[in-house]
Amino acid sequence: MTALTAPATAPRTSGGPRLTVWLLRLHRPALYTWVLFVLLAAALLLALRGPLADAAADGWRHFDACQDYSTCRYDQNAILRYKDGYDYATVALSALPLAVAAWAGAALVGRELESGTATLTWSQAVSPARWLTLRLAVPALAVTAGSGLLVLLHHLAWSAGRGRIFTAKPWYDTWTFHANGPTTVALALAGLAAGAFAGLLWRRALPALVLALLFTAALRALVEKVMPHLWPAVTTVGSLRQGAPGWGVYVDEGLVTSTGAHVPRPPCYSSAECGAAYARLDVVGNYHTFHPYSHYWPLQLTTTAALLAVTGLLVTAAFLVLRRRTGALRTAPEASA
Repeated sequence: MTALTAPATAPRTSGGPRLTVWLLRLHRPALYTWVLFVLLAAALLLALRGPLADAAADGWRHFDACQDYSTCRYDQNAILRYKDGYDYATVALSALPLAVAAWAGAALVGRELESGTATLTWSQAVSPARWLTLRLAVPALAVTAGSGLLVLLHHLAWSAGRGRIFTAKPWYDTWTFHANGPTTVALALAGLAAGAFAGLLWRRALPALVLALLFTAALRALVEKVMPHLWPAVTTVGSLRQGAPGWGVYVDEGLVTSTGAHVPRPPCYSSAECGAAYARLDVVGNYHTFHPYSHYWPLQLTTTAALLAVTGLLVTAAFLVLRRRTGALRTAPEASA
Protein backbone atom coordinates (compact mmCIF):
# COMPACT_ATOMS: atom_id res chain seq x y z
CA MET A 1 0.00 0.00 0.00
CA THR A 2 1.14 3.55 -0.64
CA ALA A 3 2.18 5.34 2.53
CA LEU A 4 0.41 8.53 3.46
CA THR A 5 2.74 11.45 3.97
CA ALA A 6 2.50 14.57 6.07
CA PRO A 7 4.88 17.29 4.89
CA ALA A 8 7.45 18.10 7.56
CA THR A 9 7.56 21.78 6.56
CA ALA A 10 3.84 22.40 6.74
CA PRO A 11 2.80 25.17 9.12
CA ARG A 12 1.00 23.95 12.20
CA THR A 13 -0.76 26.78 13.96
CA SER A 14 -4.08 25.43 15.25
CA GLY A 15 -4.37 24.92 18.97
CA GLY A 16 -6.31 22.18 20.72
CA PRO A 17 -9.53 24.16 21.44
CA ARG A 18 -9.82 25.45 17.86
CA LEU A 19 -9.21 21.96 16.49
CA THR A 20 -11.94 20.61 18.73
CA VAL A 21 -14.40 23.25 17.51
CA TRP A 22 -13.45 22.45 13.92
CA LEU A 23 -14.01 18.72 14.54
CA LEU A 24 -17.45 19.39 16.03
CA ARG A 25 -18.38 21.54 13.04
CA LEU A 26 -17.18 18.89 10.61
CA HIS A 27 -19.33 16.21 12.24
CA ARG A 28 -22.25 18.46 13.16
CA PRO A 29 -24.93 16.11 11.70
CA ALA A 30 -23.61 13.20 13.77
CA LEU A 31 -23.52 15.40 16.89
CA TYR A 32 -27.11 16.54 16.36
CA THR A 33 -28.24 12.97 15.74
CA TRP A 34 -26.50 11.79 18.90
CA VAL A 35 -28.03 14.53 21.07
CA LEU A 36 -31.48 13.85 19.61
CA PHE A 37 -31.13 10.11 20.23
CA VAL A 38 -30.05 10.65 23.84
CA LEU A 39 -32.93 13.06 24.49
CA LEU A 40 -35.58 10.77 22.95
CA ALA A 41 -34.25 7.65 24.67
CA ALA A 42 -34.01 9.49 27.99
CA ALA A 43 -37.62 10.68 27.64
CA LEU A 44 -38.80 7.13 26.93
CA LEU A 45 -36.85 5.71 29.87
CA LEU A 46 -38.20 8.36 32.24
CA ALA A 47 -41.71 7.48 31.09
CA LEU A 48 -40.98 3.80 31.66
CA ARG A 49 -39.80 4.58 35.18
CA GLY A 50 -42.85 6.71 35.97
CA PRO A 51 -46.31 6.73 34.34
CA LEU A 52 -45.86 3.71 32.05
CA ALA A 53 -44.60 1.50 34.90
CA ASP A 54 -47.36 2.68 37.25
CA ALA A 55 -50.08 2.05 34.66
CA ALA A 56 -48.72 -1.42 33.83
CA ALA A 57 -48.44 -2.30 37.53
CA ASP A 58 -52.07 -1.26 38.07
CA GLY A 59 -53.08 -3.41 35.11
CA TRP A 60 -51.37 -6.47 36.56
CA ARG A 61 -52.82 -5.81 40.03
CA HIS A 62 -56.34 -5.74 38.60
CA PHE A 63 -55.60 -8.88 36.59
CA ASP A 64 -54.39 -10.75 39.69
CA ALA A 65 -57.52 -9.70 41.57
CA CYS A 66 -59.80 -11.21 38.91
CA GLN A 67 -62.01 -14.10 39.96
CA ASP A 68 -63.59 -14.78 36.58
CA TYR A 69 -61.14 -14.16 33.74
CA SER A 70 -63.88 -14.31 31.13
CA THR A 71 -65.41 -11.11 32.54
CA CYS A 72 -62.24 -9.64 34.02
CA ARG A 73 -61.49 -6.01 33.19
CA TYR A 74 -57.94 -4.72 33.31
CA ASP A 75 -55.84 -2.30 31.27
CA GLN A 76 -54.12 -4.66 28.86
CA ASN A 77 -52.97 -1.77 26.67
CA ALA A 78 -51.02 -0.28 29.57
CA ILE A 79 -49.22 -3.59 30.07
CA LEU A 80 -48.39 -3.84 26.37
CA ARG A 81 -47.24 -0.21 26.19
CA TYR A 82 -44.76 -0.79 28.99
CA LYS A 83 -43.54 -4.04 27.45
CA ASP A 84 -43.10 -2.55 23.98
CA GLY A 85 -41.45 0.63 25.28
CA TYR A 86 -39.04 -1.36 27.41
CA ASP A 87 -38.14 -3.63 24.50
CA TYR A 88 -37.55 -0.67 22.18
CA ALA A 89 -35.33 1.09 24.71
CA THR A 90 -33.33 -2.07 25.47
CA VAL A 91 -32.77 -2.91 21.81
CA ALA A 92 -31.71 0.68 21.08
CA LEU A 93 -29.13 0.61 23.87
CA SER A 94 -27.90 -2.81 22.78
CA ALA A 95 -27.46 -1.58 19.19
CA LEU A 96 -25.67 1.61 20.29
CA PRO A 97 -22.12 0.15 20.21
CA LEU A 98 -22.71 -1.10 16.66
CA ALA A 99 -23.91 2.33 15.54
CA VAL A 100 -20.86 4.01 17.13
CA ALA A 101 -18.53 1.53 15.44
CA ALA A 102 -20.14 2.02 12.04
CA TRP A 103 -19.97 5.82 12.30
CA ALA A 104 -16.37 5.82 13.52
CA GLY A 105 -15.22 3.53 10.73
CA ALA A 106 -17.12 5.20 7.91
CA ALA A 107 -17.41 8.91 8.74
CA LEU A 108 -14.93 9.71 11.50
CA VAL A 109 -11.83 8.15 9.92
CA GLY A 110 -12.46 6.15 6.76
CA ARG A 111 -14.15 8.88 4.73
CA GLU A 112 -11.51 11.50 5.56
CA LEU A 113 -8.69 9.20 4.52
CA GLU A 114 -10.53 8.14 1.37
CA SER A 115 -11.23 11.73 0.30
CA GLY A 116 -7.77 13.03 1.20
CA THR A 117 -9.12 15.48 3.79
CA ALA A 118 -6.91 13.97 6.47
CA THR A 119 -3.72 14.44 4.44
CA LEU A 120 -4.67 18.05 3.73
CA THR A 121 -5.29 18.61 7.43
CA TRP A 122 -1.89 17.19 8.35
CA SER A 123 -0.19 19.49 5.86
CA GLN A 124 -1.93 22.66 7.02
CA ALA A 125 -3.08 22.39 10.60
CA VAL A 126 -2.20 19.44 12.79
CA SER A 127 0.11 16.46 13.09
CA PRO A 128 -1.23 12.93 12.46
CA ALA A 129 -0.86 12.09 16.15
CA ARG A 130 -2.99 14.99 17.33
CA TRP A 131 -5.46 14.43 14.48
CA LEU A 132 -6.14 10.88 15.70
CA THR A 133 -6.08 11.86 19.37
CA LEU A 134 -8.84 14.42 18.85
CA ARG A 135 -10.88 12.00 16.75
CA LEU A 136 -10.83 9.54 19.60
CA ALA A 137 -11.02 11.84 22.62
CA VAL A 138 -13.89 14.15 21.63
CA PRO A 139 -16.32 11.40 20.51
CA ALA A 140 -15.28 9.28 23.51
CA LEU A 141 -16.41 12.04 25.87
CA ALA A 142 -19.74 12.36 24.07
CA VAL A 143 -20.29 8.59 23.94
CA THR A 144 -19.38 8.12 27.61
CA ALA A 145 -21.62 10.95 28.81
CA GLY A 146 -24.62 10.04 26.64
CA SER A 147 -24.52 6.26 27.02
CA GLY A 148 -23.70 6.55 30.73
CA LEU A 149 -26.83 8.63 31.28
CA LEU A 150 -28.96 6.19 29.30
CA VAL A 151 -27.80 3.05 31.10
CA LEU A 152 -28.48 4.77 34.43
CA LEU A 153 -32.00 5.67 33.33
CA HIS A 154 -32.50 2.16 31.95
CA HIS A 155 -31.53 0.66 35.29
CA LEU A 156 -34.00 2.95 37.06
CA ALA A 157 -36.74 2.06 34.56
CA TRP A 158 -36.10 -1.65 35.05
CA SER A 159 -36.11 -1.24 38.84
CA ALA A 160 -39.50 0.48 38.67
CA GLY A 161 -41.06 -2.64 37.14
CA ARG A 162 -39.23 -5.22 39.24
CA GLY A 163 -41.67 -7.11 41.47
CA ARG A 164 -44.63 -5.08 40.19
CA ILE A 165 -44.95 -6.08 36.54
CA PHE A 166 -45.29 -9.77 35.75
CA THR A 167 -43.69 -9.47 32.30
CA ALA A 168 -40.69 -7.43 33.53
CA LYS A 169 -37.39 -8.94 32.40
CA PRO A 170 -35.22 -10.65 35.04
CA TRP A 171 -31.90 -9.03 35.86
CA TYR A 172 -29.97 -11.87 34.19
CA ASP A 173 -31.70 -11.49 30.83
CA THR A 174 -28.74 -10.88 28.52
CA TRP A 175 -30.14 -7.71 26.91
CA THR A 176 -31.33 -6.26 30.20
CA PHE A 177 -28.08 -7.10 31.99
CA HIS A 178 -25.92 -5.08 29.61
CA ALA A 179 -28.41 -2.25 29.08
CA ASN A 180 -28.56 -1.80 32.85
CA GLY A 181 -24.85 -1.27 33.43
CA PRO A 182 -21.47 0.11 32.34
CA THR A 183 -20.68 -2.80 30.02
CA THR A 184 -22.73 -1.00 27.34
CA VAL A 185 -20.61 2.14 27.78
CA ALA A 186 -17.39 0.13 27.58
CA LEU A 187 -18.59 -1.75 24.50
CA ALA A 188 -19.51 1.55 22.81
CA LEU A 189 -15.99 2.87 23.48
CA ALA A 190 -14.57 -0.36 22.08
CA GLY A 191 -16.73 0.16 18.99
CA LEU A 192 -15.36 3.69 18.62
CA ALA A 193 -11.78 2.41 18.80
CA ALA A 194 -12.57 -0.46 16.44
CA GLY A 195 -14.03 1.97 13.90
CA ALA A 196 -10.95 4.21 14.05
CA PHE A 197 -8.66 1.22 13.66
CA ALA A 198 -10.68 -0.14 10.72
CA GLY A 199 -10.71 3.26 9.03
CA LEU A 200 -6.92 3.59 9.30
CA LEU A 201 -6.43 0.02 8.16
CA TRP A 202 -8.62 0.23 5.04
CA ARG A 203 -8.64 4.00 4.32
CA ARG A 204 -12.07 3.57 2.73
CA ALA A 205 -15.45 4.28 4.33
CA LEU A 206 -17.50 1.22 3.36
CA PRO A 207 -14.93 -1.53 4.13
CA ALA A 208 -14.10 0.22 7.42
CA LEU A 209 -17.78 0.32 8.34
CA VAL A 210 -18.23 -3.40 7.67
CA LEU A 211 -15.06 -4.38 9.53
CA ALA A 212 -15.94 -2.25 12.55
CA LEU A 213 -19.45 -3.71 12.68
CA LEU A 214 -18.21 -7.28 12.44
CA PHE A 215 -15.55 -6.78 15.08
CA THR A 216 -17.93 -5.12 17.55
CA ALA A 217 -20.59 -7.78 17.04
CA ALA A 218 -17.98 -10.52 17.53
CA LEU A 219 -16.73 -8.78 20.67
CA ARG A 220 -20.27 -8.66 22.07
CA ALA A 221 -20.70 -12.39 21.38
CA LEU A 222 -17.34 -13.12 23.02
CA VAL A 223 -18.38 -11.13 26.09
CA GLU A 224 -21.43 -13.37 26.48
CA LYS A 225 -19.19 -16.44 26.50
CA VAL A 226 -16.46 -15.09 28.78
CA MET A 227 -18.41 -12.98 31.28
CA PRO A 228 -19.77 -15.84 33.47
CA HIS A 229 -16.19 -17.01 34.05
CA LEU A 230 -14.76 -13.67 35.16
CA TRP A 231 -16.06 -14.08 38.72
CA PRO A 232 -16.38 -17.19 40.94
CA ALA A 233 -19.85 -18.70 40.57
CA VAL A 234 -22.14 -20.41 43.09
CA THR A 235 -23.03 -24.10 42.89
CA THR A 236 -26.16 -25.58 44.47
CA VAL A 237 -27.14 -29.26 44.72
CA GLY A 238 -30.61 -30.75 44.76
CA SER A 239 -32.44 -34.05 44.37
CA LEU A 240 -33.26 -35.60 41.03
CA ARG A 241 -36.95 -34.86 41.54
CA GLN A 242 -36.73 -31.24 42.67
CA GLY A 243 -33.54 -30.13 40.93
CA ALA A 244 -30.90 -27.71 42.18
CA PRO A 245 -32.24 -24.35 43.42
CA GLY A 246 -31.16 -20.91 42.29
CA TRP A 247 -31.66 -18.48 39.40
CA GLY A 248 -29.22 -16.16 37.71
CA VAL A 249 -26.56 -16.01 35.02
CA TYR A 250 -26.09 -19.60 33.85
CA VAL A 251 -22.64 -21.19 34.05
CA ASP A 252 -23.10 -24.97 34.15
CA GLU A 253 -25.44 -27.75 35.24
CA GLY A 254 -25.37 -31.52 35.44
CA LEU A 255 -25.64 -34.56 37.68
CA VAL A 256 -24.18 -35.50 41.06
CA THR A 257 -23.05 -39.09 41.70
CA SER A 258 -23.01 -40.93 45.01
CA THR A 259 -19.31 -40.06 45.38
CA GLY A 260 -20.08 -36.34 45.07
CA ALA A 261 -18.61 -36.05 41.57
CA HIS A 262 -20.23 -33.64 39.10
CA VAL A 263 -20.79 -35.20 35.69
CA PRO A 264 -22.58 -33.96 32.55
CA ARG A 265 -26.00 -35.31 31.66
CA PRO A 266 -25.78 -38.36 29.39
CA PRO A 267 -27.67 -38.17 26.08
CA CYS A 268 -31.00 -39.96 26.54
CA TYR A 269 -34.45 -39.52 25.00
CA SER A 270 -36.90 -41.46 27.20
CA SER A 271 -37.54 -42.01 30.90
CA ALA A 272 -36.39 -45.63 30.70
CA GLU A 273 -33.23 -44.75 28.80
CA CYS A 274 -32.36 -41.91 31.18
CA GLY A 275 -33.11 -44.08 34.22
CA ALA A 276 -30.73 -46.76 32.99
CA ALA A 277 -28.01 -44.19 32.26
CA TYR A 278 -28.42 -42.61 35.71
CA ALA A 279 -28.23 -46.02 37.35
CA ARG A 280 -24.94 -46.79 35.58
CA LEU A 281 -23.50 -43.51 36.80
CA ASP A 282 -25.00 -43.97 40.30
CA VAL A 283 -26.64 -40.56 40.11
CA VAL A 284 -28.20 -39.15 43.29
CA GLY A 285 -28.99 -35.54 42.37
CA ASN A 286 -28.49 -32.44 40.23
CA TYR A 287 -26.13 -29.50 40.48
CA HIS A 288 -26.50 -25.97 39.14
CA THR A 289 -23.67 -23.45 38.81
CA PHE A 290 -24.77 -19.86 38.34
CA HIS A 291 -24.33 -16.23 39.41
CA PRO A 292 -26.99 -14.89 41.81
CA TYR A 293 -28.16 -11.28 41.90
CA SER A 294 -25.46 -10.43 44.45
CA HIS A 295 -22.90 -11.02 41.66
CA TYR A 296 -24.43 -8.36 39.42
CA TRP A 297 -21.87 -5.63 40.11
CA PRO A 298 -18.82 -7.92 40.22
CA LEU A 299 -19.81 -9.25 36.79
CA GLN A 300 -20.48 -5.76 35.45
CA LEU A 301 -17.20 -4.32 36.71
CA THR A 302 -14.96 -7.22 35.66
CA THR A 303 -16.54 -7.29 32.19
CA THR A 304 -16.23 -3.52 31.88
CA ALA A 305 -12.55 -3.70 32.84
CA ALA A 306 -11.94 -6.40 30.23
CA LEU A 307 -13.70 -4.34 27.53
CA LEU A 308 -11.69 -1.23 28.43
CA ALA A 309 -8.51 -3.28 28.13
CA VAL A 310 -9.58 -4.34 24.63
CA THR A 311 -10.33 -0.69 23.85
CA GLY A 312 -6.83 0.27 24.93
CA LEU A 313 -5.33 -2.38 22.66
CA LEU A 314 -7.40 -1.13 19.73
CA VAL A 315 -6.32 2.47 20.32
CA THR A 316 -2.68 1.37 20.47
CA ALA A 317 -3.12 -0.60 17.25
CA ALA A 318 -4.70 2.45 15.57
CA PHE A 319 -1.71 4.64 16.46
CA LEU A 320 0.70 1.97 15.24
CA VAL A 321 -1.09 1.75 11.89
CA LEU A 322 -1.07 5.55 11.62
CA ARG A 323 2.64 5.60 12.38
CA ARG A 324 3.34 3.00 9.73
CA ARG A 325 1.35 4.98 7.16
CA THR A 326 2.71 8.46 7.91
CA GLY A 327 6.15 7.84 9.38
CA ALA A 328 7.21 9.01 12.82
CA LEU A 329 4.39 10.73 14.66
CA ARG A 330 5.15 14.31 15.51
CA THR A 331 3.17 16.40 17.90
CA ALA A 332 2.32 19.79 16.52
CA PRO A 333 3.81 22.70 18.47
CA GLU A 334 1.45 24.81 20.47
CA ALA A 335 0.02 27.77 18.60
CA SER A 336 1.57 31.07 19.52
CA ALA A 337 -0.70 33.44 21.34
